[in-house]
Amino acid sequence: MRARRLAATLALTTLALSTLTSLAAAPGPAAADERLDSGLSDHVRHDLAKARKATARFADERKAIKAGYKRDDVCVGSTEGGMGYHYVKEQHIGSTDPAKPAALVYVPGKDGKRHLGALEYVVLDRDKNVNTDDDRPRAFGRGFDGPMPGHAPKMPVHYDLHVWLYKHNPDGLLAMFNPDVRCPAS
Repeated sequence: MRARRLAATLALTTLALSTLTSLAAAPGPAAADERLDSGLSDHVRHDLAKARKATARFADERKAIKAGYKRDDVCVGSTEGGMGYHYVKEQHIGSTDPAKPAALVYVPGKDGKRHLGALEYVVLDRDKNVNTDDDRPRAFGRGFDGPMPGHAPKMPVHYDLHVWLYKHNPDGLLAMFNPDVRCPAS
C-alpha cells in the first residue's frame, strides 16, 4: 500500500532533509489566534480554527502517540533553522482536511522538551512526475509545496504543506522551514 510505504519512509525523510537543507516553546492560544487571524480570508481563518480545535490536545505528546501518531527521534534542522520532529499518522496521508494532518511537528524547547510547533499535510503525486503539477492539492488558501521527490529511498513523489499553527515562523505561517527552530546537537 502506497500510504504505508510513505509512512514507513517519512521517518527517514527527516534524516534526509536534515542533510539536504541549508536552509521554543509554542505561543499560548491567545498569541496564536492574534498572529494567525490578521489579514486572512474568512475561509482560511475557519480552516485554521478547525485545525487548532482538532490538534490542540496534541500539545501533550502522549495524546498524539495514543491517537496513532508515530514518534520519531530525528530532528530535521540545520544551523540556519529547521522543522523539528515529525510524528506521522499514516491513515492521514492524502488528507487535505484541516482536522487530519499527516504529521505533527514537534520543536525542541529550551526546557529540553518537545513542543507542538506545526502540522504537516502530505499528498502523494498521482503521476509520480515532478515536472507536472496538475494535481496540486490546496489547503489554507494555498497550493501545497511540490511535487517533490521523496526525501528518502522508496518515498514516492509527493506534495506537502506545513502550517506553523503553534510556533511563530518569521518566514510565514505556511513556510516549510522555520529559522527559529534549532535541533539539539548530536
